[in-house]
Amino acid sequence: MTISGFISAIHCQGNLVRFRFGFSGVEIASPIQHVRNFATTSTRRCNVVVDDPQSVREQCKLGFSSVHIPVSIFRQLNCFRPRPSIVVFNQLFNAMCKIKPHPPLSTVVTFSNQLELSGLRPDRHSIGILANCYCRLGRVDFAFSLLGKGIKLGYPLHIVIITTLLNGLVASDKLPMAIQLLDKAVKLGIQPDLITYGAMFKGLCRIGDNAGALHLLRNMECKTPFKPNVVIYSTHIDSLCKDQLLSQALDLFKEMKAKGILPNVVTYNTLIRGLCSLGQWEEAKDLLSEMSNNGIAPDVNTYITLIDMYCKEGNVNEARAILELMTNRGMLPDLITYNALLDGYCLREEMTKAENLVDIMVKDGIVPDIVTFSTLINGYCKSKQVNKAVVMVEDMCLNETHITPDVVTYSTLIDALCKENRLQFALQMFEEMKDRGVAPDVVTYNSLLDGLLKNSQVDRAISRRREMENKGVAPNIRTYNVIINGLCEARRLAEAV
Repeated sequence: MTISGFISAIHCQGNLVRFRFGFSGVEIASPIQHVRNFATTSTRRCNVVVDDPQSVREQCKLGFSSVHIPVSIFRQLNCFRPRPSIVVFNQLFNAMCKIKPHPPLSTVVTFSNQLELSGLRPDRHSIGILANCYCRLGRVDFAFSLLGKGIKLGYPLHIVIITTLLNGLVASDKLPMAIQLLDKAVKLGIQPDLITYGAMFKGLCRIGDNAGALHLLRNMECKTPFKPNVVIYSTHIDSLCKDQLLSQALDLFKEMKAKGILPNVVTYNTLIRGLCSLGQWEEAKDLLSEMSNNGIAPDVNTYITLIDMYCKEGNVNEARAILELMTNRGMLPDLITYNALLDGYCLREEMTKAENLVDIMVKDGIVPDIVTFSTLINGYCKSKQVNKAVVMVEDMCLNETHITPDVVTYSTLIDALCKENRLQFALQMFEEMKDRGVAPDVVTYNSLLDGLLKNSQVDRAISRRREMENKGVAPNIRTYNVIINGLCEARRLAEAV
């Protein structure tokens, strides 16, 4: 394929992405007001004074914790005469893209466009940075246009920008298009590197194509100068674990170690989580010991997995000890960690300890979410403290918690009320959830049907069953068991048959 042919293919590819897959409906958040706000406050909030471009390079190497300083630096650089080269701006934009947790990508796009409009021509690296921004913003079509623009400006095609586009397509679940792009690049003599293969690996594993991922891994070993590294092995192991193909994941784990590729904390975390998900607690503990013996320190994700494991085992005291160990090592527990431990207390019906844990959680600055409240409500219902669960749901409805009940919350409470023979209250809650726009699911209906039938309200139960059908809620095996048992108890055997 010629370069001109490749440009044409890129143009078609961009149109295909934009129109066939509906990217045009995705809007990039406008940074204009965002930048204006910073423009009026950056001088007040930042005391950075740019003396020369060299100082900018040093600042960019250190990185930025927020967008205020780089916005101020950009404004000052833009006032320099003569203006600094595009290289300096590239360094600034690259550093801005690394700001965590929310890099100001749309601001980088705006600044880059301002420079070009003012006559500062982008170089190959500028185009790469901008393409990366567009891909991360979900606008792969714009990134494809930049690739064509770079070729027209005389910049040779490079594997870095191809890999950027591949990552963008993979993130947008457009793996077939990514494969087409890579094939075209290879035909033009552009050789993939390890990062390119990593992007394709990520795409295959993202869609659960473990066979394709293994085929690519074997091809890398036999047909390329690049050998799979720990990232590629870990990605594949993670995909296998997610599909519960644990024996294959462990085989791949043994293979990588036999080839001298040392597993890292991500590899171990993935396998430990996979073992725990299948209830293989002892094997998970053995792997944790191996990890420790190999000098690999556990991270936050390791601790979260262990806390969840011990809670599901019913060993909440061990889980609490791990939480304290985690805190002592300077790792702050997050919401997921607290929710896992909270679930452990609620499963054991230790509601006082659960309430104390929520108090600690809030004092630590962690804001409870719907999972926190649903877990507590489930705990109250299991421990026969249904009134406390009712009060909590009412508080949620009054927006006292700033979190609204979902279908799980309502279903848990309705089930508990039916089991306590408070059927009228359960029906009231059922109507309330519908009024609030929360659609009942099969679990909700099953609880209500069971409550009605046990109270000999067969006709009302049949009416609710019809409502369930009309709403498109498919019955499950429990639905049929509840109805058949209820009809038999009411001696309406003909209807049961």
